[in-house]
Amino acid sequence: MSEKKARSHKAEKVIERLGQKLSRQIAGSMVACVHCGMCTESCHYVLANPGDPTYAPAYKADKIRKLFKRHYDWTGRFFPWWVKAGSVYTDADLEELKDTVFGKCTNCRRCSLNCPMGVDLASFNRMARGLLVSVGVMPEGVAVVSKDQWEIGNQMGVLKEDYLETLEWMAEELQDELDDPQADIPVDKTDCEVVYSINPREVKYDPRSISDAAKIFHFAGENWTMPSEGWDMTNFGLFSGDDDLGGAVARRLYEKVSELRGKKLVISECGHGYRSTRCEGPNWAKQDVPFEMESSVLTMLRYVKEGRIKVDKTRNTTSVTFHDSCNNARSCGLTEEPRELLNLVCTDFREMTPNRAENYCCTGGGGAMSMSEYTPRRLKSGKVKADQLKATGAKVVVTSCHNCVDGLADVIRHYKLDMEVTQLVNLVANALVIPEKAAPSAEEKVAQEKVAALESAKPVALPLADLKFVVADDEPDQLAFLSTVFEDYGATVVTATNGDETLETVRREKPDLLTLDLEMPGLNVGDVFETLRKDPELEDLKVCIITGRPELRKLIYDRSVRVPEGYLDKPVTEETLLLTVRKILGIHEHET
Repeated sequence: MSEKKARSHKAEKVIERLGQKLSRQIAGSMVACVHCGMCTESCHYVLANPGDPTYAPAYKADKIRKLFKRHYDWTGRFFPWWVKAGSVYTDADLEELKDTVFGKCTNCRRCSLNCPMGVDLASFNRMARGLLVSVGVMPEGVAVVSKDQWEIGNQMGVLKEDYLETLEWMAEELQDELDDPQADIPVDKTDCEVVYSINPREVKYDPRSISDAAKIFHFAGENWTMPSEGWDMTNFGLFSGDDDLGGAVARRLYEKVSELRGKKLVISECGHGYRSTRCEGPNWAKQDVPFEMESSVLTMLRYVKEGRIKVDKTRNTTSVTFHDSCNNARSCGLTEEPRELLNLVCTDFREMTPNRAENYCCTGGGGAMSMSEYTPRRLKSGKVKADQLKATGAKVVVTSCHNCVDGLADVIRHYKLDMEVTQLVNLVANALVIPEKAAPSAEEKVAQEKVAALESAKPVALPLADLKFVVADDEPDQLAFLSTVFEDYGATVVTATNGDETLETVRREKPDLLTLDLEMPGLNVGDVFETLRKDPELEDLKVCIITGRPELRKLIYDRSVRVPEGYLDKPVTEETLLLTVRKILGIHEHET
């Protein structure tokens, strides 16, 4: 039967490409659904939106299935009215499909797990995303992140010099903390037992997780390294459905490990990074991988069980619960090892219900954190997760996934839960029993006393003296906190409480650092940031974003100007504030 309607070029390409993607798994899922409804109650979107059938997994699947029936299944070609076959004709039809496959599903696979017929909605929902991406139909955030991963080599656009500077900074901090020059973060060291790959979020927003991992490797006596390039183990191809991107990203990492002649690739705590690197990457890259790959959770657990590191669980006495990442638990079966490790490093672990493969999504899966247009929908669906968290009574939720850290933090903030989020690497590092150093010899004591005498003779200067900061925030408590910390350490502080005042104050004062809240009255803060970046008289201005609304980061990072030198999520502690400011201004801890 011939089509009577005219079809746009993009719609034609989507239908044509669908035929190329019909693997046995996809085709089986297209025909196996019997509309029993057992998947419905498994979806957190459905539970948070009762009465709206458009969130039901079977309904969403039928938006894709109708194309298969109309164009590739004989029943739809001859009896389209009977099997509800249909097609897409216009670009508006593709936009409607985009809203379904990107905006109403996080590809968490909970519905797939609960389907008695084995229909894997998440897999062909990802396939549908790939069809749309191939013709340029996708959320703007997906396009930006994919572009960064294609062109810069990591999904957050971290430049090589910034990455290496962060590793150097964290190594110096670790050496100061342990008073041990041997505590290092080696880069591009060849013939190591372990090559450690990370999520770019760790460089940009959470560098402490890198130093915590380095501390664990150091006391385990591991021969390890981090690569200078090809270090991003995350892979946005999993979220976008773009197998070409997935293959290119995986190959970069595999090739770098092979170049360094590493024996094992250890993947830091990230659900989709672990799945895409260890499970999906070799297929996308179309190559065999000549080395072992494992999650850092398994690495840390092995170190404890083998006695390579010693831990004291009484150092983590706050009540904790554990959130299973969808990709770790449902797609990779990594459920028992995190719990075993938790029980070794914490005194009060409380199980969440449901848990393991039946756990609910954090709301940030499937790349949802990059799709700001769906934020209200995502946070509404987070009510399911919020209720789960609250029911545990725990003060800390632990997760082995950086994506989940952001998703859970959003839910906790939105539903005003009295909790915080952390990861196993932080708890293990905190529980480490540091071996006592041998007492110095008489000669070493004399040398140390001489050094101490020389140091005490030096004039002591406050670490932020002679520096001027502008603190821009409309919350009085936050304004007072930031100003007090900076002034206590010697800085001169000038405040601003709206966008217009911030612009005027920075131009007048020409400070060394601006801390900028993203949600203030007056002139749009994104416009304020862009205007300051384009002012030639302020080219040396350092900016640190401090916000309680992480989803607003799009206001800043989508601008075609230099990105901020620092970023912090509220609530901010004095320790993290000073650590970030020292990094931005290049002040080493021994100088403070």
